[in-house]
Amino acid sequence: MKVEGPNFTSVNNSLSKIKQQTESSVQTLANSKKADAPSFSQRISDGLNDVAKSQNDASQLAKDFELGTENDLSKVMVSQQISSVGFQLTLNLRNKALSAYKDIMNMPV
Repeated sequence: MKVEGPNFTSVNNSLSKIKQQTESSVQTLANSKKADAPSFSQRISDGLNDVAKSQNDASQLAKDFELGTENDLSKVMVSQQISSVGFQLTLNLRNKALSAYKDIMNMPV
C-alpha cells in the first residue's frame, strides 16, 4: 500500500492566489475608506449642526403648539427631549475635551 503525500506545489499556488486576492482587497478597501471618510472636524461640525437643528425644530414645534397650529403634544415633548439629550451630549463632549486638554497641559515635560 502506497500513501501519497500532499501536492505541495498546488497548495503553495493556492495559498499564493489567496494571498494576492486578500492583499488587493485590503488595498482597495483602504483606498476607498480614505477617500470617503469625513475628517474629525467635519464630523464635529456636522454633529453641532444636527444639535442646533434639533433645538430649532423643538423650539418651532413648541411655538406652534402655543399658537394652536400643532395639536400633538407628544410630538412636541419628544422633540424637546431629543433636543435636550443632544445638548447634554454636546456639553459632555465639550467637558471631556476640555478636561483632556487640561490634563495634557499639566503634564510635566
